[in-house]
Amino acid sequence: MSLRMMVDTGATEKQGPTVDAFPEKDEEGSGYSSGGWKSEDGKLSWGYSSFRGKRMTMEDFYDIKTAKIDGQTVCLFGIFDGESYKQTDSDFLEAEKDTYRDDGSTASTAVLVGNHLYVANVGDSRTIISKDGTAIPLSEDHKPNRSDERKRIESAGGVIMWAGTWRVGGVLAMSRAFGNRMLKQFVVAEPEIQDLEIDEEFELLVLASDGLWDVVPNEDAVSLAREEEEPEVSARKLTEVAFTRGSADNITCIVVRFHRDKAVASSPQDE
Repeated sequence: MSLRMMVDTGATEKQGPTVDAFPEKDEEGSGYSSGGWKSEDGKLSWGYSSFRGKRMTMEDFYDIKTAKIDGQTVCLFGIFDGESYKQTDSDFLEAEKDTYRDDGSTASTAVLVGNHLYVANVGDSRTIISKDGTAIPLSEDHKPNRSDERKRIESAGGVIMWAGTWRVGGVLAMSRAFGNRMLKQFVVAEPEIQDLEIDEEFELLVLASDGLWDVVPNEDAVSLAREEEEPEVSARKLTEVAFTRGSADNITCIVVRFHRDKAVASSPQDE
């Protein structure tokens, strides 16, 4: 994954080295891996967990990178189901043009530039943030039956059909994705982007593939993640809970914890 989205934030000069910010622990033969890390300044810690689950193959991918740009620390967190955005879609389609395959992918990425968070989403991976224990979605799943997505697809001449779930052309259960060449006229890769300032009320960020969100509501994800101090432990707990609740998909998540200054000045009575 390139740092295209980091560049798009406007921080384009004096870029330092990009660092893959997680040591991987892969439990051999289990289809499971996890890892964790903490920023040099101690303001952030993050962990990830990825589990093949009931699938025969692993199609989820995760990425965490940090870089210094214009003297400011920039962090990228990404969850990809299958495989920034328009360029990736173009490259994906080009790579598949001479094959009989018609694969696709989704992505949910978060870029933290100082205290400013940018979240971009295509498909049904999802990013949420916890604000004093309240789960706030920072992306909305691109499902074909979403009223605005249905209108966009039908205006382009496409149809939404029920086939176990709502599907574009009766085939694809999401309305935006990379690839999917045969449906490209309707299934776009244009991301929806949200941004917000991170203040002391925000505790943690959860990015995950649909293997988690299929069976774990936003509120449960926040509640479970808050029970653990270490984000790697939180991420692993979320994947395990999703599996025990019956998720039939690959399950991958990243948990980012924002460390607030919890120091409390002592009063004269305490001395």
